[in-house]
Amino acid sequence: MSAALPLIGHGEAEHAFASAAASGRMHHAWMIEGPSGIGKARFAMRCAAWLLGARGPVDAPFGAAADDPVMSRCLSGGHPDLRILTRELNDKGKLKQDITIEQIRTFNEFFTYRPALGGWRVGIVDSLDELNRNSANAILKTLEEPPKAAIMFLINHGSRPVLPTIRSRCRTLRLHPLSDENMQAVLKQEGFQGEASHIHHGRPGLAVERSLETCRIAANAARTLMKSLPRPNDAIVTRAIQAAGADASAFAAFRDEVLSKLAEKAVEAPPQARTWLSLAKLIGEIDELNMDPEQAAAKLISGLLSASGRH
Repeated sequence: MSAALPLIGHGEAEHAFASAAASGRMHHAWMIEGPSGIGKARFAMRCAAWLLGARGPVDAPFGAAADDPVMSRCLSGGHPDLRILTRELNDKGKLKQDITIEQIRTFNEFFTYRPALGGWRVGIVDSLDELNRNSANAILKTLEEPPKAAIMFLINHGSRPVLPTIRSRCRTLRLHPLSDENMQAVLKQEGFQGEASHIHHGRPGLAVERSLETCRIAANAARTLMKSLPRPNDAIVTRAIQAAGADASAFAAFRDEVLSKLAEKAVEAPPQARTWLSLAKLIGEIDELNMDPEQAAAKLISGLLSASGRH
């Protein structure tokens, strides 16, 4: 029997969660923290299904198979006592920038009802990083006045600060990047072809994402742009903006490649560290402004050219 949602490298965190459940003092809100791409959403889903009754073998109780009745309902979205909150599509079929306050209100309402099957009501917010100020404040209502038999998992990638009032009401479980051995095991399990353990810092989800064509094109555009500094021609700049602005994943791949190359240059030429700091600060501003990928790409590249001496 194989697990429907196999998870490698986070046994210690699952043991901590199981111990809390066995103690009879289960906290109502769990913040699952760590870098993106290490398995936090899968961890939360395994815990949620386990709370609702899904069971794996004795030596791996969170690893229920796909034909487990509870796990099957969780995976299909048909379990009445489970809600998973993610960004929705807008009228144009594209993901909205944030999880909206309307979504949070519906999510909060879900917790006002008794469990349909007599156990727990479980909600997963994927992720805190995608809440805007209003939706973050709205979720506090349930965190501050938790109903009985209700548990919430809040996934936090750490790309935005978390309101202290939210953090203080959660028990935190921090998941860590995988070892090279576990990284290779996950990638093999996912059928990934390529060498990525040393590139993506123990984050198999990131390795898979960065293998997408838009991400590869964006990373290549970043390398071409960096080689052409301080005076790239207009064609290189235009291609860079188009590639980096293709979608959110492409922008992230472009951004990380630029920062990585700047960090390498700073080792050989310490004054380059100022350029890295300038770009890191600009990226923080871009995140705060919640720009779409194309706007973010144009602003980042403009800032890079300015910091590199092109006027």
